[in-house]
Amino acid sequence: MEKKEIIRYFYEEVVSKNLIDELPQYVAEECEIRVGDQNFPLGIEGMKTHLIEVKKTYPDYTMTLTRQYVDNDYVISEFIMEGTHKGEWIGIKPTHKRLKFTGVDIDKVVDGKIVEHGGAVNTFDTLFEHHLIQPTPKEELS
Repeated sequence: MEKKEIIRYFYEEVVSKNLIDELPQYVAEECEIRVGDQNFPLGIEGMKTHLIEVKKTYPDYTMTLTRQYVDNDYVISEFIMEGTHKGEWIGIKPTHKRLKFTGVDIDKVVDGKIVEHGGAVNTFDTLFEHHLIQPTPKEELS
């Protein structure tokens, strides 16, 4: 498989269907997570923990990649993530609403495995749209 196809399968199948046992086929043990300009160890166990935690909040979530771009070893993927909010997250109690988030993942693929992962999910718009977060009134800001 080409890098784009590896990443598409990883998110739309392995992640969406919670195929945790397949992680070692797609994630390198030395995989790092990129946050800003820094990298931190993630590995297979870190990716597994992350996916398990997300599934606690959105047990039925799925990811659909809408566009992908490749630049050497990097695959940039726009995605839509949808799931039913059934677990508490950042202090927000379960709403049992089906929420849709957009985002971008940037994955570095070497020898068929993800060695670096980063990206961002646009949580603000979705949480605001569903009244799960509220702006602070101006008078409270001063």
